[in-house]
Amino acid sequence: MERLCLERKAGKRFGRERSTSVEKGEKRSQLLILRGEVALAVAVLMNSFGVVLMLYSGGGISAISSVPYAFSQVFPWLSLGTWTYMFQTLLVLSLMILRKRFVPQYLFSFAVGVIFGKMLDFYELWIQILPQELPWRMVYFAVSFFVISVGIALSNRCGLPIIPTDLFPRELTEITKAPYSAIKITFDVSCLFVTAGLTGIFLGYIDGLGMGTVLAALTMGKAVAVIGGWIDRKIKFESVMAK
Repeated sequence: MERLCLERKAGKRFGRERSTSVEKGEKRSQLLILRGEVALAVAVLMNSFGVVLMLYSGGGISAISSVPYAFSQVFPWLSLGTWTYMFQTLLVLSLMILRKRFVPQYLFSFAVGVIFGKMLDFYELWIQILPQELPWRMVYFAVSFFVISVGIALSNRCGLPIIPTDLFPRELTEITKAPYSAIKITFDVSCLFVTAGLTGIFLGYIDGLGMGTVLAALTMGKAVAVIGGWIDRKIKFESVMAK
């Protein structure tokens, strides 16, 4: 009798586990499947445009590009795009040091970073055609904040090496096991301090940073996490490098 009861309980447990497994499988099958390569291309275009638009809004440049921007103002013989992929090289090397090994995928990330830098220079060529009245600049900041947040969320899920400024907090999250939002906010705020120090010392005033920059640095990590959660419920990405 006792054995029969045990068998019944085991059967019920197996049934529940099988039901749960089937439900998870059905949810995965209902996800929209997109190519990670397309997601990465869209993310690079979105993030580079968002960075330039945020700077043009007058609210200050985004935290992830504030350090290269500071260098481009202090040493103007190199463009913002060039300083950007030089900064990204430093981030890639830092990750390899933290992992204590050479990571070939990071080289692809550097290549993506170069394209990102070139797109920054491209957008800067024509962004001045947009109107600069205050209401428009407020719209530009809101749009740029949303565009960058979506771009980073896509980058984190595309299954491919991404631009180093987005790669760094994602990989640091994996290395330290700390929450992504905390790592992202800490990274952004650190960039702001470096920018403030660099421009303050060499230019005599703080350049590139505004209330919008500080607001983005303190809130964008959370915005990326929220948008990423929504994407996870709707979309699944497949790429040539995905396991």
